[in-house]
Amino acid sequence: MTNTPNIIQSTNDESNYVRNKLIEFNSQHVPNGIYEEINLCLKNNKEEVIAGLISAVCWNWMEIDILWVDEDHRGQGHGKRLLENAEQIAKSKNCSFIKLNTFSFQAPEFYEKKGYTVIAMIENAPIGSKHYYYKKDLN
Repeated sequence: MTNTPNIIQSTNDESNYVRNKLIEFNSQHVPNGIYEEINLCLKNNKEEVIAGLISAVCWNWMEIDILWVDEDHRGQGHGKRLLENAEQIAKSKNCSFIKLNTFSFQAPEFYEKKGYTVIAMIENAPIGSKHYYYKKDLN
């Protein structure tokens, strides 16, 4: 009789274990394998987080997963500062490009103004919106 493993919702520790095992596998197949999380935040004078950027350097690129600015603090250049700081870090780590994604109801125009180019777009993801994938070369 075959013992079929159960699929369950993983904990944060289990998810990190899976991520680290894939990173370990990948590093065996790609020379100079690098994976480093680069997470930044901005705090106000009360030490409250008002904006943040979550990313990782993977081999020769940076992948930005999240760029968020609190609604009360938008339009003040905080997103620009975080993005520019991430770009400088990426350059210092010899990244050749940055990739990220956003939705039509978020900030596609913001990224386009900052020199990012659409490399893919999915319609109706979520329904009624578009999901954009961007890339910016760091020459």
